[in-house]
Amino acid sequence: MPADPSRSVDLNADLGEEVTDDRGLLAVVTSANVACGFHAGSPSIMRAVCAEAAQRGVVLGAQVSYRDRAGFGRVARDVDHDVLRDEVAEQVGVLADIADSEGSAVRYLKPHGALYHRVTDDPEQADAVLAGSGGLPVLGFPGSRLLALAARAGRATYEEGFPDRGYADGRLVERGQPGALLTVGAEVAAQAVRLAPTVASLCVHGDSPGAVRHALAVRRALEEASFTVTGFLR
Repeated sequence: MPADPSRSVDLNADLGEEVTDDRGLLAVVTSANVACGFHAGSPSIMRAVCAEAAQRGVVLGAQVSYRDRAGFGRVARDVDHDVLRDEVAEQVGVLADIADSEGSAVRYLKPHGALYHRVTDDPEQADAVLAGSGGLPVLGFPGSRLLALAARAGRATYEEGFPDRGYADGRLVERGQPGALLTVGAEVAAQAVRLAPTVASLCVHGDSPGAVRHALAVRRALEEASFTVTGFLR
């Protein structure tokens, strides 16, 4: 019998960030958000991730960011719409060329860090991200302006949850605040199971301490709860 879609969920992680066990995570996740050089990464790192992902059948996504290597893409910035559009297009284009050379393809878009949070509420910045990313499906936060505008434009949209982040009133607790990060594997896994019925994908942050261990715990807990862990783009 085919898998019940209501009991299927994707598991994604941020890869190619130069602080991540990329190979370890690629052995666990079903989708990979690949840093495109603006907050982290390099062509050689992107190539290594794309090659390993292609070998393992992991779906590739472009994780686009503000141009902010010093702040790891987590510093809020005001960038002109057209500048941001072109910067997003540059990032997607670089990763797409590398993925193609490794026998794969960029299948979706996901903003990173400060840009991810900005496009949750800011329609102008969200429009710039969409304008620079062609017709790629979009992975983002539930209820975000980014997903609403993408859907209005006829693009496929997917909502995600964060097993290793704290929530308050339906939003992520800001980094640096108490409860922003969940660091106990059992708590991360339990939150994954709670979130799984409500989203298409779950994100384990690749730069978090114990990322591979958490990803393994999440996958094990999901499978024990009778979820099929599979790519949201199949």
